[in-house]
Amino acid sequence: MKFLPSMMGAFLSRPGVKRDLRSLSKFLLFLAVLITVSSVIFHFLMAAEGQRHSWTTGFYWTLTTMSTLGFGDITFDSDIGRAFSILVLISGVICLLVLLPFTIIKFFWAPWIEAETRSRTPRELSPETRGHVIIAGFGPVDAALVRKLRDHHVEYVVVVGDYKRASELYDEGVRVAVGDIDDPQTYRGMRVETARLVVSTNSDEINTNVAFTVRELNERVPIVTTAQSVHSVDILELAGSSRVLQVHEMLSRSLANWTLGGACRANVIGRFGDLVIAEFPAVGTPLEGKTLRESGIREKSGLSVAGIWERGAFAIPTAATAIGASTVLVLVGSEPGLDLFDEAYSFYHLCRTSGEPVLIIGGGRVGRTIAERFREREVPFIVVEKEQRRAKGLSNYVIGDAADLETLQRAWFEKAPAALLTTHDDDTNIYLTKYLRGLRPEMQILVRANRDRNISTLHRAGADFVMSHSSLGAGAIFNYLNNDRILLPAEGLNVFRAPVPMSLAGATLATSGIRARTGCSVAAVERSGELSINPDPGFVLAGDAELILIGSHEGERRFIETIGG
Repeated sequence: MKFLPSMMGAFLSRPGVKRDLRSLSKFLLFLAVLITVSSVIFHFLMAAEGQRHSWTTGFYWTLTTMSTLGFGDITFDSDIGRAFSILVLISGVICLLVLLPFTIIKFFWAPWIEAETRSRTPRELSPETRGHVIIAGFGPVDAALVRKLRDHHVEYVVVVGDYKRASELYDEGVRVAVGDIDDPQTYRGMRVETARLVVSTNSDEINTNVAFTVRELNERVPIVTTAQSVHSVDILELAGSSRVLQVHEMLSRSLANWTLGGACRANVIGRFGDLVIAEFPAVGTPLEGKTLRESGIREKSGLSVAGIWERGAFAIPTAATAIGASTVLVLVGSEPGLDLFDEAYSFYHLCRTSGEPVLIIGGGRVGRTIAERFREREVPFIVVEKEQRRAKGLSNYVIGDAADLETLQRAWFEKAPAALLTTHDDDTNIYLTKYLRGLRPEMQILVRANRDRNISTLHRAGADFVMSHSSLGAGAIFNYLNNDRILLPAEGLNVFRAPVPMSLAGATLATSGIRARTGCSVAAVERSGELSINPDPGFVLAGDAELILIGSHEGERRFIETIGG
């Protein structure tokens, strides 16, 4: 019942509706005249054959013939009558079956679809909109950021340039608006003056334009942009960016920090005052084969194990949890405690590698940045690259296909403690991960993922560590939004803040059920500027305190939905 009125409303609200109404009226008038003339001629021809029919029958015959229904209950006997029937049939096919549907589509259906699309993808937000995030464009980093904002119930809007793309995003559940991201009017419509953050992860040139455009409208709103080139950082800052993220640099640094080569100290992923959160691969250390109770980590260093990470799967451990070769420990404690831990265990990684070069497969931007990082740390490495031109400027490299065993042998693959796969193609990285794992089951394999959906596949193929470009960038933007100093958490691991829910005020950690209900571990509790690190199970939660938790993405979502919502 609402369909026809909405179509009529869309038609009447179109620009140029008077012109369209004149065209539509002319067509309908022509159609009415054609039906009337055909009915009159029908009467004369039938009378010539000696048949008598009413005027109603004449219109009935004309419409059934024109619409090709042709019931056949009224027919001509003469050739001239049949010839007239053919003429009416052809005119009906043209007018009723071709022109009329086209008219309905053009003047009613298409405007209604366009009106529906515009209503779902507006060009401006309501004046009451406050504290929202404006995302200019929609790429892989933006998609990961939207998921994170949605999980944390943060208002946002994605701005794209055309209705077709906007409609596709709307169907995917994304809150989207239409506008040119370099047009000041777009950001006025998006209520930039009350926005919490503006994000642009496009090319360096487009990001500069967006930052400059937004900054001209509002001097206070924070702007986060990404930079592909190191030379673009200063330009983006001059244009008005509050924070410029070099995601490829962050990705390279993360992969390099996780590689077994040199001392391989615990990788710090977050600092909150005196609290330090770090990750440490247990492979090659005396921790292998022991349970957490047997390891004595807390007694020796004062650190506690808040979680373990096993090839993409994060879990909260118990005292009986076994530590294996692929186990990564998530450590929580103080800086002095972390130093004690490194003194006790990082040396074993150095002994295990024995100075053998680490394999870097791919000499692109990420591979080169990792090589530079290794050079600074005096970690030996060899880069395997297919193309000679891309190896220009690299000191230690082998030209060839990493899928070729001879190429790997020239790169001293048999003795390499670790291999980093840095190509921009996930299919290639999956193939090489499976291939290298089959050749060297004990080797540490670290992989770059370009699409989040391939992370689990890479882990199943044998990767020890996977870092996603998109989720890394989204995490950095979200942390900036919340003024957090979380650095580089592992893929699948979250460190996040949350106020103590009123339902848990006065409860102890043991009775709160946070760990059992969400799979998240409380690393610290902050109240009135004082930080309680590694609180014991009897610690009482105050209503005005803030929790610092560690968990998987799913665990974070469960916490928000079941406890902290």
